Amino acid sequence: MQVCLDASPAVYGRGGIGRYTQELIGALVALDGGIELTLSYNRTRRGKDATGPRLVPPLEDLPRLTTPLPDKPWRLSVLLAHLLRMPQDRLFAGVDLFHATDHVLPYLAGVRTVFTLHDLTFRLCPETHSPANRWYLTLMMGRFLRAAGTVIAVSECTRQDAVRLYGLEESRVRVIYPGVGPQFRPADPGKVAAIRRRYGLPERLILYVGTIEPRKNLPALLRAYSALRRRGCEHRLAIVGREGWRSHGFWGTLKELGLGGEVLMPGYVPDADLPALYGAAEVFVFPSLYEGFGLPVLEAMACGTPVVCSAVSSLPEVAGEAALLVPPEDAGALAAAIERVLGDPALRARLRAEGLARARRFTWEAAARATLEVYAGLCR
Repeated sequence: MQVCLDASPAVYGRGGIGRYTQELIGALVALDGGIELTLSYNRTRRGKDATGPRLVPPLEDLPRLTTPLPDKPWRLSVLLAHLLRMPQDRLFAGVDLFHATDHVLPYLAGVRTVFTLHDLTFRLCPETHSPANRWYLTLMMGRFLRAAGTVIAVSECTRQDAVRLYGLEESRVRVIYPGVGPQFRPADPGKVAAIRRRYGLPERLILYVGTIEPRKNLPALLRAYSALRRRGCEHRLAIVGREGWRSHGFWGTLKELGLGGEVLMPGYVPDADLPALYGAAEVFVFPSLYEGFGLPVLEAMACGTPVVCSAVSSLPEVAGEAALLVPPEDAGALAAAIERVLGDPALRARLRAEGLARARRFTWEAAARATLEVYAGLCR
């Protein structure tokens, strides 16, 4: 079976979707499940943040199909192909099945297709998307979902959203959970100490990892942290990740609360540093307004870090009873939950043990095996 998988999110490092794509490809290669895997991606990007493709093992060893179009022209070409019903099969000669991982599905007439749905936040939290992205997905998502032979949803919450919002038959939507890579495990104390020195982190640390953007609800975290500081909390808060779009609300709240000198902002941290970074924190906080899956929660758990996260969308499904769940927009409840974890060693120990056990239930090998089953079912 010749399978072409869209590797664009992986080669351009697009956050959680990039991690999903990279890890899934690696697990599929490791399984050697009777498929010939080819990657596709856009060869160029433009603009001030333009970067070339970055192929790390095993991506660099796989055959590749590329298009010279940057992201936006490529997406527009897909849009026109769907609207004009002009098949793009010639771009994928010899391919039996195409797996769309980046919410873009070419119009294919003679190639079977799988579409991974990560979330529908452009409809559920439209204010957290750029107008251009919201316009594109509003016009195209229904077409993509209906055209796909099988839709893979990364959580039951996302599957239910797809069925409810697009009227899809439940049998066409398969839940396959992402996994946690084996590199996410409790770090050696020496590595944790080295990470503290590298990023200037204190011993007593509250941690967030993710993009700085509206959906992540970071102003609520800042308000909770401000309340904790007023009550005498000596821990520092580190917000780790790239600055995303519409981050002015975050910076405005930071200034309003006078936390500019209190909150640590290391920026982007390489994936290799993340396990020790999680291990450096006494609590990981993830107050997102909506997540299709919420991979950082499991990564923190796998590293033995107690978790406080939102009680909405897929996060209760992912975290189970191994985290403290709070209403995301209630800064007071968020502060109280963080304070409970910091002040109760027995609670920290319980959350650590339950988090480690919870994270072991999610593996990329299991995700890859289930994905191979989907491929086989479509190509019988």
